[in-house]
Amino acid sequence: MLKEWYKKHLGLTIDNYGCSFWWKDTSGNDAMTQWSPFDADTKYFEPSQKQFMQNFRVHDLDNLLIKLKAEGVTLVGEPEAYDYGKFAWILDVEGNKIELWEPNDRAFL
Repeated sequence: MLKEWYKKHLGLTIDNYGCSFWWKDTSGNDAMTQWSPFDADTKYFEPSQKQFMQNFRVHDLDNLLIKLKAEGVTLVGEPEAYDYGKFAWILDVEGNKIELWEPNDRAFL
């Protein structure tokens, strides 16, 4: 229902995940940011008690995870890889879940 509201009232192009916003990075490469609302009863944000999750695009996720582990950052679950990129999840100091995404933007072109 929320996705349809944004489609109707703000003209967002909606797909199964939400809306993709395309832009160019500082090197002129195509890049994408995703807005993805979830159902009210989703478990995707657990163990956080928040109703949202930040998603950060990162470079070299594997080495970043090594660094974060060494710094004592809490990792949630195991990293996952798909044709459109690699993902991992961490908790910040307030217990907010953060999704780290090393995208493969070519998968969207």
